[in-house]
Amino acid sequence: MTNWRWWICSLLFVATTVNYLDRQVLSLTYKEFIAPEFHWTDADYGTITSLFSIFYAIACLFAGKFVDWMGTKKGYLIAIGVWSLGAVMHAGCGVATTWFVDGVDSVAALRAVEAGSNVALTISTVSVYLFLLCRGILALGESGNFPAAIKTTAEYFPKKDRAFATSIFNAGASVGALAAPLLIPPLAKNFGWEMAFIIIGGLGFLWMFFWQFMYDKPEKSKHVNEAELAYIHQDDEIAGQAGNDVTPDTDRESEKSIPMLQCFRYRQTWSFAIGKFLTDGVWWFFLFWAPAYFQDQFNAPASSPLGQGLIFTLYAIVTVISLFGGYLPKLFVEKKGMNPYNGRMLAMLIFAFFPLVALAAQPLGAYSPWWPAILIGIAGAGHQAWSANIFSTVGDMFPKSTIASITGIGAMAGGIGSMIIQKVAGNLFTYAEGQGAAFHFMGFEGKPAGYFIMFCFCGLAYLTGWMIMKALVPKYKPVEV
Repeated sequence: MTNWRWWICSLLFVATTVNYLDRQVLSLTYKEFIAPEFHWTDADYGTITSLFSIFYAIACLFAGKFVDWMGTKKGYLIAIGVWSLGAVMHAGCGVATTWFVDGVDSVAALRAVEAGSNVALTISTVSVYLFLLCRGILALGESGNFPAAIKTTAEYFPKKDRAFATSIFNAGASVGALAAPLLIPPLAKNFGWEMAFIIIGGLGFLWMFFWQFMYDKPEKSKHVNEAELAYIHQDDEIAGQAGNDVTPDTDRESEKSIPMLQCFRYRQTWSFAIGKFLTDGVWWFFLFWAPAYFQDQFNAPASSPLGQGLIFTLYAIVTVISLFGGYLPKLFVEKKGMNPYNGRMLAMLIFAFFPLVALAAQPLGAYSPWWPAILIGIAGAGHQAWSANIFSTVGDMFPKSTIASITGIGAMAGGIGSMIIQKVAGNLFTYAEGQGAAFHFMGFEGKPAGYFIMFCFCGLAYLTGWMIMKALVPKYKPVEV
């Protein structure tokens, strides 16, 4: 049997790695390089990250349907081309800002403007709008990544292997976040923050070349032999032996799809969407705010050895632990005889307890900055393991022709949840910092109290999400078209 499916999985892994590298450039350059140049506050940054999330959410609603309509190959190519363009465009925001601000004729002059002046306010306002334009294009393209990747996984893997394959390509999120502090701050420090956006953004264009020549549907791929094709489609054979209707290989292209609005009639759709709504924003909060947190709380900028070490440690823990996220349900299915959905839900319950350790991050941070890095890393690993399994529940319950659409709906819900969390966080931190000792929570004052409030929400979100999902879909029930 050939193993071309794992080469395709490796391409999905690289695409997801690039996806998260592109997202991280802003968070790793914001506090140290961009905020002083454009006179941003945490509220400004919170606005940008929250609106990025809602742009992403809206785009996700249509991205899944777009991928189903265009097909996996073309849909993925267009998605990564658009987001790579958006990533590179960030580099021009400084120059573009000078075009709209009177009396400021160079990028260097932006930083020299007196803080708190009317000109500084104009610079921050104009630059925020310009960054939002670039983030909007980035979000539009990135919204296609997971619908296309999940659809590819459903095309190339049987149900029992999908969570494991998803955990491998989804590990690209943590690997991208792991590589980011080692690559981006040094690029920004030595060549300017603009070059960090250009170089990292350019990686997506390189990936497009390999996807173009390596991907085809398994039925059409010259690299997939009959034995591997039979392995990929073993679920259909099992269903056929059980007397159920199956879709012949020759008819897969014309498999009946579910109209977008009809998707919202199913409890399975709402289960997936609510699970994403409550938890995606937690991961994005860690992704967007961890570098700022370490600089605010421990005076460890992202370009400093301590800052790089803390962020690297955080995502190293995420990467190592999250790889087991897809293996656990595989173990339940093969060793315990559970059906894939029940195995995944049990695994998700286990992983829902991991983020609870984030509740101790702020208290233990009083002793060492390494404690928050370790505990947030464990919480992040729980998210990635959870994420690999929640994505795979779509393939368990919906026909392949609708997987990208349902994934897009869930990603939209996750984006809305993230928008709320990022906006609340930005405003909360700005307010708490301004109030100082007058703002307190559970023994913490000022901005540390704001961070503790956010960590409390992050820790409890997954168990809440799991209970709602279980109430909506208590047992395995595939959707029948």
